Amino acid sequence: MEHRIHIREIAARDWPRLAALEHETYAHLSLAEGEELLRSRAASSPATCFALDADGRLAGYALALPYPHLDCPDPTRPEPAVHRAGPNLHLHDLVISAPLRRRGLGTRLARHVTEAAAALGFETVSLVAVDGKETFWRANGYEPRHEARVPPAYGRDALYMSATTTALLPRETVRTR
Repeated sequence: MEHRIHIREIAARDWPRLAALEHETYAHLSLAEGEELLRSRAASSPATCFALDADGRLAGYALALPYPHLDCPDPTRPEPAVHRAGPNLHLHDLVISAPLRRRGLGTRLARHVTEAAAALGFETVSLVAVDGKETFWRANGYEPRHEARVPPAYGRDALYMSATTTALLPRETVRTR
């Protein structure tokens, strides 16, 4: 079945469904943060947080915020403040609803975040791979950064990964300065 897919800013009406998607994805790993914590991350950088609509219904999302390179948010605490703009955008969370997974939508949404990062002047995008998703992120251009500090709440197998925006995007997409 073909779906009409649209990526847009997160709207106030999205939060109950967004929190439900996050819970469905991460509760079994004890990684579900809940709506309040997710909102605190999105408030740090609304221009780099996105909703994925499929046929007019929220079917995924990405939350990304400026964060010091080789560091990441503590998933057990709200974001205390907006981090000063630096060269790194941290992709804190990317979720696609279960029925729509394995259709390229995660890659499409990750690329959208990267395009936004490049347009805003970020030089790198980082993330923490959990639940065995290292392979997905490697296929999308990210490399492990073992020297990074990852809070224990992400789980034993969590892996910090990053890539430059120029490495993630086709040459014609990268903005020249």
